[in-house]
Amino acid sequence: MSDGPGFESFPDPEHPGWYTWQLKDPTRFNTWMFEKLIVRRDDDGKARLRMFPQRHHTNLQGMIHGGTTLALIDVGLFACSRMLGIIEAGTALTLDMSVQFIGAGKEDRPCDAVIELLKETRRLVFLRGIVEQDEGPIAAFSGTIRKPTAR
Repeated sequence: MSDGPGFESFPDPEHPGWYTWQLKDPTRFNTWMFEKLIVRRDDDGKARLRMFPQRHHTNLQGMIHGGTTLALIDVGLFACSRMLGIIEAGTALTLDMSVQFIGAGKEDRPCDAVIELLKETRRLVFLRGIVEQDEGPIAAFSGTIRKPTAR
């Protein structure tokens, strides 16, 4: 399914039950930062955005860089909101994020931002979640996004 002029999302053939989440323009931040992102809605009503860490996502200790984690959370607020049926892809904005780093992420396995809706108003969406890998939590967060303005 096409999600507007800038995004594409369709079933990922390598990961049954998941959808791709990508920008059509490879020079934009999302595509530059993350070569591949996939997203799905879980049975518990939460949504999950998965990244596949690479060396350029790591710090000098060989762990996932905090900036990578922050970027995953920010992209996840929108991708997961779309999977939860709250917004269409487009011109929504991040208003705030609060992040608590809990553990270190490793380069050699997928990393997920798992997000749940707290409240939705006419203009705002309040979300919270956790970034996790097999070993456990990497970060906890909350965020608020403003829905796109009708033009």
